[in-house]
Amino acid sequence: MYSIEYHKLLEEDFKKLGHSVTIKVLKKIEKIAQNPTMGNELGNKANLNLVGCRKVYVDNKRVRIVYKIIEDKIKIFVVTVGKRDDMEVYKKASKRI
Repeated sequence: MYSIEYHKLLEEDFKKLGHSVTIKVLKKIEKIAQNPTMGNELGNKANLNLVGCRKVYVDNKRVRIVYKIIEDKIKIFVVTVGKRDDMEVYKKASKRI
């Protein structure tokens, strides 16, 4: 199983989602740690370079988790969590990586 590391600003992301959605996100992150390749690779998305990042949907596809697999450290780095509205979650991810 991979260890999990969170971006320092992820707490702000969770505050925007609310408690019940945050619980769903944390459960999905546990599943990612067991099967890191379950997410779809992102690559270039709307002119944002997200090569090396993956995404997983939560809460009926309303919320995305963007993460990176760091193989040499057997670690999952959760970059951001949020809604897709106006590509917001992907813009945040590109700034954080």
